[in-house]
Amino acid sequence: MKRMDIIVAYDVNMESREGQARLRKVATICKNFGQRVQYSLFECRVTPAQLEELIYRLRKVIDEKRDSLRIYILHGGREGSLRVYGQDRYVDFDGPLIL
Repeated sequence: MKRMDIIVAYDVNMESREGQARLRKVATICKNFGQRVQYSLFECRVTPAQLEELIYRLRKVIDEKRDSLRIYILHGGREGSLRVYGQDRYVDFDGPLIL
């Protein structure tokens, strides 16, 4: 099945304990689909079905009146769409494993 590279970025209002809990839940959901490359930014390689599941799960958690969720689909893939300057924490899990 075809996989796509996406970026998930979020900003959760943490003025309350509920906001802090939402932040942890959003990060946990994102970790299940990809890897954290900055504090509130994840890079993921997903199938279309996984993308829909990710969106569904995240929208159940966030408060759309207080929080922000952005999902960018990298149509050229990560390699063709992204420039990184400085530290890059990304690990290509689809690449060869060197022990």
